[in-house]
Amino acid sequence: MGNRSGAKAAFTPKILVMDDEKRIRDGCHKVLTSEGFEVDRAENGRIGLSMIDQEHFDIVLLDLMMPGLAGLEVLERIKLLHPDTAIIVITGYATVENSIEAMKKGAFDFIPKPFSPEQLRIVVSKALEFTRTLQDIATEKSRMHVMINQLADGVMATDPDKRVVLANPAFLRLLGYTGERVVGRPVSEFIRNDALENMMDRALTSAPDERIELCEEIRLGSKEADQEKILDARCAPFRDRMGRNLGTITVLHDITAMKKMDQLKSDFVTMVSHEIRSPMNTVLMQLNVVLDGLAGELTAKQREILTRTSERVLALVHLASELLDLAKIESGLISQKREAVSIDALLRDQVAFYTPKAERKRIRLSLLPVPKIPSILANKENIEEVFSNLITNAIHYTPEGGSITVSADVENEYLRISVSDTGFGIPREEQDRIFDRFYRVKNEKTRFITGTGLGLPIVKSIVEAHNGTIRVDSEVDKGSTFHVILPLPAS
Repeated sequence: MGNRSGAKAAFTPKILVMDDEKRIRDGCHKVLTSEGFEVDRAENGRIGLSMIDQEHFDIVLLDLMMPGLAGLEVLERIKLLHPDTAIIVITGYATVENSIEAMKKGAFDFIPKPFSPEQLRIVVSKALEFTRTLQDIATEKSRMHVMINQLADGVMATDPDKRVVLANPAFLRLLGYTGERVVGRPVSEFIRNDALENMMDRALTSAPDERIELCEEIRLGSKEADQEKILDARCAPFRDRMGRNLGTITVLHDITAMKKMDQLKSDFVTMVSHEIRSPMNTVLMQLNVVLDGLAGELTAKQREILTRTSERVLALVHLASELLDLAKIESGLISQKREAVSIDALLRDQVAFYTPKAERKRIRLSLLPVPKIPSILANKENIEEVFSNLITNAIHYTPEGGSITVSADVENEYLRISVSDTGFGIPREEQDRIFDRFYRVKNEKTRFITGTGLGLPIVKSIVEAHNGTIRVDSEVDKGSTFHVILPLPAS
């Protein structure tokens, strides 16, 4: 007890010794104050309860056999006033039965008379740990309560019977509810949305070993009156250590503004697709017709000029496509459609697809054996784009005869997928900029490689949208390794 330090030292428990024997009161006071506790004394139950009425004591040493108010009656009054107070019953040898009765009424422990200073220290130490645990729980509960109430997103927790355990103000605001307190009430009394209730039902009936996060887009209000609210709703069960469903957590996120922006972006996509990209594709097709000799023989100079023109037009088509991809990613669209994705199968497909392209440069592309990895919740199309970009980049920046290796493993609660090549490498001073838009590493080895400088920014945006990170290890003339770190679903 004398080693209390740090955060724990900031908490100084108060102890009340309630005993009609002055030598017991004074002895406990002497021993406990020498340990650094704040100790008060009361010679009977009436005075002790008066003191407890005025202030909170963390630990009470209570003699059961005092004149006036009986110890058990005092104990009941203390538990009624301060349920968290740890009460240590002081008793004589002849009153063990009373001590047991006191334990049944909520006493923390008992110490028989006569007792030594060391026995007193031990029993108070146990009560102190109990008190600190209660304090930690109360502190954590308060912290969580404040944090959840400050969230802009709505959060609600229910028990297995779909009764509300917690609902922050944002949740009720997003539902437009302004009635009575909802804690303890069935959700059906104030939620008028079948989709939300169905999500909770599905979460509660999910199998113990099933990793599940249900996502729905919910529309509330009247669209005609321009009062429609669009919510991204997510629901998952929470379980005990035996895997039993204890209830659900539902999170609501207002995506009304984002959906309106999405509509604007869709209009933009349509415009770009039809007004810019489609004509460029037409130009490209016409150039290919001419290059194929279908419009007559070409001179060598004409072929050279048309070939360069075709390459430039193709680069513009790619640039338009990647700008549109980036616009979609930044609009948050990729987080809306998630499914269980098997990384093992996805990597095998990607490696198989790009192997012919790698072989044309005499590059060996391989996938190391993938350990057993649980599926992750992700947008499959976008995760494919991540590894498509990384493998394509590796092929472009690896000289003939090189090798590219794809691997995956589990690191703590994260999945790490790495794409390593024996390519040109990236100078250290440029490694921090390769994820910037339009930034490309240019030197005598890479200046002939075409690209838009948007591939890696797209990869980074997708990975971060999945709560992941990406980093690169690289050394000039030895190669680069891109590591994609994605969170595994909670068990």
